[in-house]
Amino acid sequence: MTGKVNFASDYCQGCHPAILDRLVETNMDVCAGYGTDERSAAARDAIRSAFGCPGAEVQFLVGGTQTNATVAAALLRLTEGIVCADSGHIATHEAGAIEAGGHKVLTIPNCEGKIRAEDLARSLARWEADLNHDQEVAPAMVYISQPTEYGTLYSYRELKDISEICRAHGLIFYMDGARLAYGLASPEHDIPLEAYAELLDAFYIGGTKCGALFGEALVVPDPTICPRLFSIIKCEGALVAKGFVLGVQFEALFRDGLYFEIGRAALEGASIIAKALEDAGIEQAIKSPTNQLFPVLTKEAASRLLEKLDMSFWDELDDGRVVYRIATSWATTKEEAEMAALAIRSL
Repeated sequence: MTGKVNFASDYCQGCHPAILDRLVETNMDVCAGYGTDERSAAARDAIRSAFGCPGAEVQFLVGGTQTNATVAAALLRLTEGIVCADSGHIATHEAGAIEAGGHKVLTIPNCEGKIRAEDLARSLARWEADLNHDQEVAPAMVYISQPTEYGTLYSYRELKDISEICRAHGLIFYMDGARLAYGLASPEHDIPLEAYAELLDAFYIGGTKCGALFGEALVVPDPTICPRLFSIIKCEGALVAKGFVLGVQFEALFRDGLYFEIGRAALEGASIIAKALEDAGIEQAIKSPTNQLFPVLTKEAASRLLEKLDMSFWDELDDGRVVYRIATSWATTKEEAEMAALAIRSL
């Protein structure tokens, strides 16, 4: 293999061959619209079974920002906002989509991309003790990502602690699972699948970054918290007429456990590249157990590496060094990872 290798993100290729094959097989079938078809129903049942939530509502949307904005519209009242880490996707890389929908994002400091339960508890206690809080945006939802924007993972204990705080204060607990497949593939993941449905009020299972052409599966374990979710998705412009295209993809992802295997190539590639960074003495801003790596480089070293690898700029440090992100994906080959490792070791 020659040429530049793309590690800019994990959604830069089409879809897993099993999904493409299934799309071709079903291409000329006549299906009902808006996700009311049989394949979408089968995908919903497979997701309910996998996550142990037989009564859950499952709806398919196109992308992560669209899903986050729709959840906010569906589950929040006019004067309510969302608490998230200051590194959270809704606070940084969604161009104000939540605020544009009329809900404020209330940030608290992140710890390696995560919210700490004690910080959340302090933040809520301060708001409740404020005698003027009736004139302020009320924290009504807590947003997390699993994995986080830094590739780190919440443990079962951390998820449970945050869930208990949310329930004690009457807050909705929502998880963005854009890269969930990479979290599930990590040896450090310790959360039973059914615990997601037990501890969260809503979450989505990422497809776009995890081998699908596009699409996310929104899961609401207790549908009574939002009895008109389908209508709200329509109102938000997020209901796809050819919803069966999403259904077919998630049917394929959850057939024979593909979703739980699809992240392994990404983690194997990340491990090869992480070893090269370690061997070259290159610091990582955050040590991620999933598919994202964050090397800290001089600008000269970054420039040389960018000649051989596509990476995403992440941050510039006070000392003039820069942080880039290397993201492996479901499609990363061992050869590509080894090319990246060779380029790193040659700096």
